[in-house]
Amino acid sequence: DIFNENKKISIENIKPENFIFKDKISFKNVSYSYDSNVEVLNNINFDLLKGQKIGFVGETGSGKSTIIDLIMGLLAPKKGSIFVDGEVLDFENPQLIANWRSIISHVPQQIFLTDTNYAENIALGIPFNQIDMNKVKIVSEIALIRDFIESSKYGYLNSVGERGIKLSGGQLQRIGIARSLYNNSQILVLDEATSALDN
Repeated sequence: DIFNENKKISIENIKPENFIFKDKISFKNVSYSYDSNVEVLNNINFDLLKGQKIGFVGETGSGKSTIIDLIMGLLAPKKGSIFVDGEVLDFENPQLIANWRSIISHVPQQIFLTDTNYAENIALGIPFNQIDMNKVKIVSEIALIRDFIESSKYGYLNSVGERGIKLSGGQLQRIGIARSLYNNSQILVLDEATSALDN
């Protein structure tokens, strides 16, 4: 049943093209349901202006994660439309969706780390010989993880262990935040990304 449920928009073998986000994201009468009986979101309308910092707060099951998935182009509305800079986000256009996703960085609640070093985990997906180490240090400083990394035996080349086994929950989250900043994304989505951190 799960495999047959086509709720995620899949994009394969499409190289993103340059996309500039200029003004705002708009939800117009957006509804979404995971099955035909229960609507998680019903007739939602709002604007997110570029440069704003917006928080979605609500009880478990109130639709926060669904809104995030819609914003990131992982789900398509069942009803209504999402607009970016006044143009509809056409989920039937795989190239447009790939372009849109390419400008978004997402820091999830659970951070995935590869069994490599700090630098490769922060610059995830970048070949090692192309990693900008100065940039890695800058984003590590912003995420308040630089001192910890640089105090380790091999610094940024120190292994994080399988799935970050050597790190605390807060340290994992800081690595995830540094990773999202490394990409210079135009839109940053944080899904309870500081839940394991102190004030």
